[in-house]
Amino acid sequence: MKRLMGFFLFSLLSQARSLDLPTNGLPEFMDYEDLMELDPEKSPFAPENRRYQRSTFSDHESGEVMENVDDQITLYSYKVQSTVTSRVANTVVQSKVVNNSPYPQNVELDVQIPRGAFVTNFSMTVNGETFTSTIRERTVARGLYAQARAKGKTAGWVSGNSLDMENFKIEVNILPGSNVQFELHYQEVKWRKLGSYEHKLYLKPGRLAKHLEVDVRIVEPQGIHFLHVAENLGDHFDGIPVITKSKQKAHVSFKPTVAQQRKCPSCSETAVDGQLVIKYDVNREKKAGELEVFNGYFVHFFAPESLDPIPKNILFVIDVSGSMWGIKMKQTVEAMKTILDDLRAEDQFSVVDFNHNVRSWRDELVPATNAQITDAKKYIEKIQPNGGTNINEALMRAIFILNEASNLGMLDPNSVSLIILVSDGDPTVGELKLSNIQKNVKGSIQDNISLFSLGIGFDVDYDFLERLSQENHGIAQRIYGNQDTSLQLKQFYNQVSTPLLRNIQFNYPQEAVTDVTQNSFHNYFGGSEIVVAGKVEPEKLDHVEGIITATSANAQLVMDTLAEMEDLEAFLSKDKHADPNFTRKLWAYLTINQLLAERTLATTNLDKKKITRTILQMSLDHHVVSPLTAMLIENADGNERMLADSPMDQRRPCCQGTLLSNGKKAAQSSIPSWAKSAPTTGPMSMKQAQVLVATPPPHVMRVENDPHFIIYLPKSQKNICFNIDSEPGKILNLVSDPGTGILVNGELIGAKMPKNKKLSTYFGKLAFYFQSQDMKIEISTEMITLKKGLHTTMLSWLDTAHVVHKKLLVSVKKEKTVNITLDGDMSFSVLLHRVWKKHPINVDFLGIYIPPTNKFSPNAHGLIGQFMNEPKVQIFNERPGQHPGKPEASMEVKGHKLTVTRGLQKDYRTDMVLGTDVPCWFVHNGGKGFLDGHYKDYLVPQLYSFLKVPFKNV
Repeated sequence: MKRLMGFFLFSLLSQARSLDLPTNGLPEFMDYEDLMELDPEKSPFAPENRRYQRSTFSDHESGEVMENVDDQITLYSYKVQSTVTSRVANTVVQSKVVNNSPYPQNVELDVQIPRGAFVTNFSMTVNGETFTSTIRERTVARGLYAQARAKGKTAGWVSGNSLDMENFKIEVNILPGSNVQFELHYQEVKWRKLGSYEHKLYLKPGRLAKHLEVDVRIVEPQGIHFLHVAENLGDHFDGIPVITKSKQKAHVSFKPTVAQQRKCPSCSETAVDGQLVIKYDVNREKKAGELEVFNGYFVHFFAPESLDPIPKNILFVIDVSGSMWGIKMKQTVEAMKTILDDLRAEDQFSVVDFNHNVRSWRDELVPATNAQITDAKKYIEKIQPNGGTNINEALMRAIFILNEASNLGMLDPNSVSLIILVSDGDPTVGELKLSNIQKNVKGSIQDNISLFSLGIGFDVDYDFLERLSQENHGIAQRIYGNQDTSLQLKQFYNQVSTPLLRNIQFNYPQEAVTDVTQNSFHNYFGGSEIVVAGKVEPEKLDHVEGIITATSANAQLVMDTLAEMEDLEAFLSKDKHADPNFTRKLWAYLTINQLLAERTLATTNLDKKKITRTILQMSLDHHVVSPLTAMLIENADGNERMLADSPMDQRRPCCQGTLLSNGKKAAQSSIPSWAKSAPTTGPMSMKQAQVLVATPPPHVMRVENDPHFIIYLPKSQKNICFNIDSEPGKILNLVSDPGTGILVNGELIGAKMPKNKKLSTYFGKLAFYFQSQDMKIEISTEMITLKKGLHTTMLSWLDTAHVVHKKLLVSVKKEKTVNITLDGDMSFSVLLHRVWKKHPINVDFLGIYIPPTNKFSPNAHGLIGQFMNEPKVQIFNERPGQHPGKPEASMEVKGHKLTVTRGLQKDYRTDMVLGTDVPCWFVHNGGKGFLDGHYKDYLVPQLYSFLKVPFKNV
């Protein structure tokens, strides 16, 4: 039997799940079998995430010749075909890769899927063997996967997290002279935002493709009002997309030749790496909506225009805690100034800002006059972020202002009341229990108020914000620290800035339709669209009529829409690209997503179980991967299996007893005096705060566990790893740079007792010295100490705070991380790992993460520092290793030829419990040959000692 080595990753936007810590003291190099023994439910098997390397082939049509390199992997074709029928998009991604080398090679398909899309099918042919997929109930699929592994059959599975995208990824091993063909299907619904639909395709072939084709067909019975292709792929591809448009159809074709794909005429790298974005809208004429009935289902699109905006009463609730310090606050202020300028004269507004205290620009709503807007801008510009986060009191203040205005008759009866919350962290002051905050908001807010939430940054509890908004007629959106906060905030506001209708109700004849999705809506905002779907009784196909009632700025409206079935059926039957099942798919998509939302808000276990069963059955019936199902991929004989899985309840629980700080408010003694009174005087300014949070850089130098070093080489785009086995009490130099005066050392501690006759060691203390700031920072598992001359500042891991000194920022996140930033462009992160205090072996320890940077001097050295000036590394002749799942390869570096082994290490930044797998090439014997000298050359006598004696690689 041919042995297949592969894995799938179908990852959804999620938060770290709360599970038990895995045991430490793992073998020197962890393999698949070792980790499966730790927890058979959590397979970490994942290969190296690398780009395809260049290879040779001749394009007989164009006469172009591709470059020849070591592995000779040819990307023969990369095709994306997408059809949109009445806002329902079906996309197929196909790829064919050929191995022309004399060695087995690993190749990868990595497809980014728009968030919210459903994967519906996948197949592949590897080395002549075909694999197909089926959708199974989650536990059934996992059981079949476990059976395959228990019987020694090939099985691969990994379920992981990403930030704002869903990824479907597979890597397989193909034999010399063989090929692999992938085909992935997914579907999504296009939602109208700011007056248009956006169809986004993520193109990432990874290398030059002999045949690269993207075909998009759009079929809209209502007619296409406008369509254009955004320039997201860059100027390089100007004029290459071809657009053909008729009254109701459009075709976009993107087929660059090999020469056009190149980054430059002499380049071997592909320039195709980005998004093909198509924006369009449909004709609406004077009709408020379009009712389409086809194949036993109806879909009702409702997007009225040319209505006068409804006056709005709006409270902006802005987080100004310490974690908003820097660019996030600056961009928020700039966005708010623009938003305030967009207020209309008939609108009323105020601003509430909060950290550990809550303040109001005005304690009541005021008209949006030029003078008031100017004054509000001045107030916002003076905000200085600091302190903790008191979300509960801030929302209570905003709700009180709106409720009081309503009770006093100060609001226009036809107006709409909105609260927009902007925050980047969890509550740290006041009410900490998230479920209590939700109850407080729900119990206080009037039914005519909508709450919208914008979560900024990686650390925000988005699940909590989403629940908060869903319960109170609003929506939530999340942006990350690596995105333009100002632009995202303005776009978010624009979606809710123009209320046109309120109290919208859709009514249909009960004898004609069943299983209607949500049919009542609190508000309708200009530029968006409301979509309702349902089933149609077969004998009543010609009796479907939708009647909509709503309140506008001026009157009570009644609108009706009659389905024109014959015209639609005739139109669709003539177009071979139209999807005849678009109504059924849209209904299923809406219903499953609506049920998932209801499931998160279910108040009893019985209700939750009923909803769960319905979601599961619908997912199976409509062949989609949802949080309750998984996709099982297997060959015809069933002796090789893989699993495409997505995390169950992907977000952290917030409402069923999950507490922060053990469910207790912060004790008085745990809040430093400087958080309750004037700032401490002296050389360092310190405030209680949420830790400064940004999206973690994807590629960093890491040291974790006992201790495992992972060195990322940006030019080679490879991770190289090695272990250091030393003794407790020894101090290892990590970074020593006399040129910049920066030093990082780590002191080892030992486990409580040996395991398998080996005593594991970990970093129990890390020391940082910044000569330009005259600052020493010592971080242990108990305390964080900052020393400047005779001044000393001490923080506990129970604190959340930040300390600013000149160009140095130190931020502490309670019981999790310390982030150190110098000049805004050099950073260090320290992670705290707590273990069970009564564990017989394991001890608390620290991990350290350092992004590669060119800010160090050429003299930088140390176990990590030497790699800031990247050595030339070549890895070749990949081959099966001595153990299954551990391939070997040859590596040339620093004049040495080494044998390296491929496997996994851990990155705990996004998941402090289980960690994220990091594939790497492992250098044996303590990094010998990869490191300059021997690891013992990096031992220093004191915690703040530089390396004094240069040495050469031996």
